[in-house]
Amino acid sequence: MASSPRSRPHRRSPGKRRTALVSAAVVAAVAVAVSLVVALRPDGETKAVASTATPAATTRSATPHSTPTQKPKPTPEPTSTPKKPKPTKASPTPTPRPASASAPLAGRIRPGVDYKGTATFYDAGDGDGACLFGPTDDVMTAAMNTTDYETSKACGAYVQVRAASGATVTVRITNECPLPCAPGQLDLSAQAFARLAAPVTGQIPITWRLLSPAVSEKISVRYKTGSSRYWCEIQAVGHRNPLARLEVRTAGGWQRLTRTEYNYFLSERGAGCGAAIRLTDIYGETLTVDGLAIRPDVAQPTGVQFAAH
Repeated sequence: MASSPRSRPHRRSPGKRRTALVSAAVVAAVAVAVSLVVALRPDGETKAVASTATPAATTRSATPHSTPTQKPKPTPEPTSTPKKPKPTKASPTPTPRPASASAPLAGRIRPGVDYKGTATFYDAGDGDGACLFGPTDDVMTAAMNTTDYETSKACGAYVQVRAASGATVTVRITNECPLPCAPGQLDLSAQAFARLAAPVTGQIPITWRLLSPAVSEKISVRYKTGSSRYWCEIQAVGHRNPLARLEVRTAGGWQRLTRTEYNYFLSERGAGCGAAIRLTDIYGETLTVDGLAIRPDVAQPTGVQFAAH
């Protein structure tokens, strides 16, 4: 008869039985040791969980605290942007400013620009011309072509004229040269032309540029003949730099007057006639003149002058 399953363990050899007994003893010993540890530290498992959870809790609490301060901070790219040198500061020499920036009120004739054209000459007579500055002993004058004359904005400008030979002369614009004078062309007084070439040549190629020269005279103001407190025209004479604006003080503040092609500023209804006058050059410098009475056709000194540039 075959033995039942329960009798199979009894068929093991004595050596195997001893091995089984030893293994059972070892397992029992380990179980006792674990029981003792748990008995001695009943909260050990809780502490382990707590110590593991603490860093996680710290991370969660730090996140909302740091988020508001971190988001507004620039990213590395914007942060490094201010460190990039600006072109004007990094350059060893200042970057030249455009003429329009150095003289914001300039018209067609701007400082720092060389203009090309031709030079002719005429008999300047007593030196008077379309600018109506009046007769002058200074024969170093010129008439500006109509385009660059720009409704008398060129009046009073000092320009240096250079011939192909290298000869130069400085003239003051007192007149207008109508067509067929082309843009860039200057019609010089005969005396000024002779400084550049022999009069027999008649016409020569030139370059010219605006100057802001040293001058000894101060600016004068003149009311045109027929001016009164009901209507007036005002002119500035002897300014170092081209004049951009002429304003008069009225009850409502400063009023800019309209410039005429004969270089007077018109107050058609008498606004500001006899009041304070404000002069502004193409560089933006402003000079205020007070206390000038309406004295037609009289050049009244102001004691002021624009700065050199």
